[in-house]
Amino acid sequence: MTACDLLRPATPDDLEPHSHPSPTPSSNLDIDLDSDSEPEEPALTLTIHLHNKPIDLPFYHPDATIQDLSDTVAETLHIPPANQKFLITPKTGLLKPPFKDPSLPLQTLLDKKIVLMGATTTEVSELLDDIALRQTRMLKRREALRAGRKVQASKTRDWKKVQDESRYTFHTLRPLPYLPNPAKSLRYLERLRDDAGIKAAMRSHGFSVGLLTEMNPAEHTTHESKTLGLNRNRGEVIELRLRTDSYDGYRDYKVIRKTLCHELAHNVFGEHDRKFWDLMQEIEREVERNDWRAGGHSVGGEEFFNPRDEGVDNDDVDGGEADEGGWTGGEYVLGVGVGVGGASSMTESRSEEGPLSRREILARAAEERMRRQEEVKKAKARDTEAK
Repeated sequence: MTACDLLRPATPDDLEPHSHPSPTPSSNLDIDLDSDSEPEEPALTLTIHLHNKPIDLPFYHPDATIQDLSDTVAETLHIPPANQKFLITPKTGLLKPPFKDPSLPLQTLLDKKIVLMGATTTEVSELLDDIALRQTRMLKRREALRAGRKVQASKTRDWKKVQDESRYTFHTLRPLPYLPNPAKSLRYLERLRDDAGIKAAMRSHGFSVGLLTEMNPAEHTTHESKTLGLNRNRGEVIELRLRTDSYDGYRDYKVIRKTLCHELAHNVFGEHDRKFWDLMQEIEREVERNDWRAGGHSVGGEEFFNPRDEGVDNDDVDGGEADEGGWTGGEYVLGVGVGVGGASSMTESRSEEGPLSRREILARAAEERMRRQEEVKKAKARDTEAK
């Protein structure tokens, strides 16, 4: 083409488009279009149960395995393999990743029931968050309680009092193992040791007793008297009469505690002189004043104190038994009269007959109880008439 040709105006022939043959779609393309429009049918469908709800999972390969099932559950239901457990019944049992036989075909499980047990990632995350929150709350509570205990201990703990109580106390408690129910006697001795009033009196006077034990009533009951307490070697051993004469029970706690006050006074004075009685009364007042848990009941007429009883076997006070008396009473009172005079007269009349037998002791105890009941009735009657 020359330059003149380029400069000439275009003709209608030049504006007509060139004819090109249109491509004809091939048969293969038609097949591909048809396949895209129709979804592929699964080769098998497996039903599993999660939270009692059936879920159908399709598999597009007839040779799908148990490992494929695990992967599908992780992708579709968001349950990681570490949380998956498949309970297959009947017979197959419990399977969980990693599987012992990951190539187990799903075709063999189509007629079985498969229960999926496991938590989703979201559920596990929520559970961990809840656990962390609870642990934080419990930790704060423990720290607050620990801090409260520290503050309370520093304010109220009297360490000098604690040291004194461990020093001025009854260091050994010993019931008589051959008598009935020694465990109960031990609890009685422990109650005396831990009595708030007794502890305060022992701290105040610096009393330290090596052994506190019980006394066998049969060994310390005669026709003349019965011993309620013994103090050996000024506090080395203190014996208390805990049991009734018939061994069927225990004596009143407050009476035994008064006996203990009497024996503690023998830690300082062996003779029953004025100094001894003043100290004993001081100890009793301290015990009553510091007994903030005061319990029990009034002694009434069941026991009486004999201030003129000088005791027995006091020839050697430092090395012998400092009391063998001092307190008398219990289930019965010796003598036909009331008070100490009756007791001394009975001592004289019984001196040639020897100690009372068990039957005589029980008979006298019954008579004394009846006499006291009659006195109480008469006293109530007099009070009623006076009103």
